[in-house]
Amino acid sequence: MRKSNRHERLIAGWPRVQATVTGLVAGPRRRSYPTYQFRDPNGTLFAGESDVPYATPPGSLVEVAYNPLNPNQSFQVSSGSKVVLGCVLPFFAAITVGMFLFIGAFPEG
Repeated sequence: MRKSNRHERLIAGWPRVQATVTGLVAGPRRRSYPTYQFRDPNGTLFAGESDVPYATPPGSLVEVAYNPLNPNQSFQVSSGSKVVLGCVLPFFAAITVGMFLFIGAFPEG
């Protein structure tokens, strides 16, 4: 969460472009990280590697924010729904565990 918030603040004023996924890089815990290419307004081609783990087929488009002073520094823009999902899932897990504990408190009869 902290890393995501830090990235969001960092890229808040950076230009965003559509990048093309060029491949996948294997990461820790069997996760795949997409590699991508994009062009700046001058037409210069830049490449980057996402820090958002998921398997995206090559040729797919992803949104990327890049540093206008150093376009070699870029980050994939993750959708807000992933952040919401990451917060909602633990909430529902806690509710489920609570329900099992509540039901287990009653004697069988």
